[in-house]
Amino acid sequence: MSTRRLETHDEAETEALGARLAPSLPVVRLIYVRGPLGAGKTTFVRGLLRGLGYEEAVRSPTFTLVEPYRTGGVDVFHFDLYRVKNPEELEFLGMRDYLGSDAVCVIEWPERGGAVLPEPDIDVMIRPINNRGRAVELRAHTQAGQAALARVDEFE
Repeated sequence: MSTRRLETHDEAETEALGARLAPSLPVVRLIYVRGPLGAGKTTFVRGLLRGLGYEEAVRSPTFTLVEPYRTGGVDVFHFDLYRVKNPEELEFLGMRDYLGSDAVCVIEWPERGGAVLPEPDIDVMIRPINNRGRAVELRAHTQAGQAALARVDEFE
C-alpha cells in the first residue's frame, strides 16, 4: 500500500495535517496514531475533529481510555490504550462493538492492543525531530486509506 512522509514544524501544522484527513471520514473508519509520549498524537486527532467541524475541547483519553465525539454527522471514538496492560482488556472495553459499528475509531498506542485489533485503514507514526518539528508517516493499508492519502496530497 502507499506511504506519505511529511514534516510538520509546529503544533498548528500537525493539527492541520489531521484536518486534511477529515473529508475522508467516515469512509476511513480505523486510524492508528503512534509515537512516543508528547509526540503530538492528540494534536493530530484534534485536527481530525476540527476538520469535521468540532469546536469544543478535545481531551486525551489517557485516563478514560475512550472519548466519544459526534460532529459533522460522524461518530468518532478516540481511544488511548497507553494504560492497557493486556490486550484482553479490550474485551471489557467493548472494543469489538466499537469496531463493528459505523463509527470512526482513532486509536493511540494501538500496539497495546496486540492481535485483538484489526489492520487499520491508515497508520500514522509521529516522531519528534529538532526542537519543535515532527516527522509524520502516513501508511495506507486499505483502498479507503489510499484514497485518503491521495486527498492529503491534494493539499501539498
